[in-house]
Amino acid sequence: MAKITAAEVNKLRKTTGAGMMDCKNALVESEGDFEKAIEILRKKGQKVAAKRADRESSEGAAIAKVNEDNTLGVIISLNCETDFVAKNESFVNLANDLATLALKYDNKEEFLAASFNGLSVQEKLTEQTGVIGEKIEIGGFAKLNAPYVGSYIHAGNKIATLAGLSAAVDGAALIAKDVAMQAAAMNPVALNEEGVDQSVIDKEIEIAKDQLRQEGKPEAMLDNIAKGKLKRFFKDNTLVNQDFIKDSKQSVAQYVKSADANLTITGFKRVALG
Repeated sequence: MAKITAAEVNKLRKTTGAGMMDCKNALVESEGDFEKAIEILRKKGQKVAAKRADRESSEGAAIAKVNEDNTLGVIISLNCETDFVAKNESFVNLANDLATLALKYDNKEEFLAASFNGLSVQEKLTEQTGVIGEKIEIGGFAKLNAPYVGSYIHAGNKIATLAGLSAAVDGAALIAKDVAMQAAAMNPVALNEEGVDQSVIDKEIEIAKDQLRQEGKPEAMLDNIAKGKLKRFFKDNTLVNQDFIKDSKQSVAQYVKSADANLTITGFKRVALG
């Protein structure tokens, strides 16, 4: 039997993130062959991943990253099964590292196939499933381009948002962060009225009409009253029309224009756990 040193175990642990005993056992099984030990640990991850494939992974960390010139942002959520794992420092660090890498890729499929420390991202997730003993996967993946992009991550990494502005004006960092915070707190369904899916509009009109019928309103009046209720829906549920959370006397669009009359919000992205 090959003599396994503490230095070899520690090197394998740093490379894979696996526990000390798992690393020692893998080195013993591989008779000291480092690469073979890594493969043993990967196969363990594959077995654990297969067993836990049907588990719910509603906990985790939602992380937003923005590039150096603030023109591109990305959000990913690294999902796991329990809040205990989600709060682990190494898990959050992994989520941050993966989010930084995700800036380079256009979609989730490309990102999962991307190289990460000698493995693909998907292989790394499988490896970590074996290390942690829980289902680990990428849940949300969202990107945003704009002349200026800002981000916000809610406490505990449960919600992450991006907000795009039409220009990099003075104070853009604070404005974009405020808008991203608004999106995190108020969960708008769209940027503005034009962005609301027609199926959602049709459903809201039908709900309004049903309520009005139950109140005994005449059928001839339903369309006009329902349109009024729809306007209220747009005000409450579209980002630019919502009351600004820091000052309810103005809308989000008005807040943005108070900084620069020509400034507009070009888009937003929101990823939440659960």
